[in-house]
Amino acid sequence: MDRYINAPLTDEDAQSLRAGDYVYITGTIYTARDAAHLRMYEALEHGEPLPVEMAHNIIYYMGPSPARDGRPIGSAGPTTASRMDKYTPELLDLGLKGMIGKGKRSDAVREAIVRNKAVYFAAVGGAGALLSRSITASEVVAYDDLGTEAIRRLQVENFPVIVVIDSEGRNLYETAIREFREE
Repeated sequence: MDRYINAPLTDEDAQSLRAGDYVYITGTIYTARDAAHLRMYEALEHGEPLPVEMAHNIIYYMGPSPARDGRPIGSAGPTTASRMDKYTPELLDLGLKGMIGKGKRSDAVREAIVRNKAVYFAAVGGAGALLSRSITASEVVAYDDLGTEAIRRLQVENFPVIVVIDSEGRNLYETAIREFREE
């Protein structure tokens, strides 16, 4: 089913999405990869505030290539999400509502998604140039010294993703395998 949603993500929208839904996101999302997640984790360990509010936000696991003339960002494909699994449950507990990446997630992340009624989306790997067309603005908001791994605020319009794990824990990767084996 095709769904059009706005970001930040409301509780109602997050809970209405189902594994397998095609979703087009419009609004504000943030980027963060391994190094930024490590810094946020360390900030929390030291009782320091995070540079970005987690509540209702979506983090896209992506490090862009340099922008070409006239474009806000270069190629913007997803990074393997499992690399952030160590940090994700705590961010979900702080109110993070969505994540965009590629690949499977750990059981701990899946449990945190259900506990917090959040959602994990997949973006198509290898399609970074096409995905960048849905990004209308990009601004570094934290950890500028990390270069491509800095946290960025992106404005997106109809950014295409697929729900992989929904707020009830249904996992498209698992259901798709079962359906394939039954055929």
